[in-house]
Amino acid sequence: MPIKKAAIKALKQSKTRATRNANIKKNLRDLVHKSKTLVEKKEGEAAKKVKEAIKAIDKAIQKKIMKKNSGARKKSRLMKRLNSMLK
Repeated sequence: MPIKKAAIKALKQSKTRATRNANIKKNLRDLVHKSKTLVEKKEGEAAKKVKEAIKAIDKAIQKKIMKKNSGARKKSRLMKRLNSMLK
């Protein structure tokens, strides 16, 4: 355990940020998974879910929770699935 005040504060900040990031990652995973399943089932609202997932991915990239290339890859693969479904 940290002894100095600054170290105690840093630990507290680190824990809060870690839980916040974990929540965002979990919500992101859920959105991507839901949109993938909707695309596979060829549901009508798949495009809406994919749009939500892409928005969440962009926000995660902006907050440095996800790397830029990983986000671009996920968005590209989602759109590829959606476009193949629409054809």
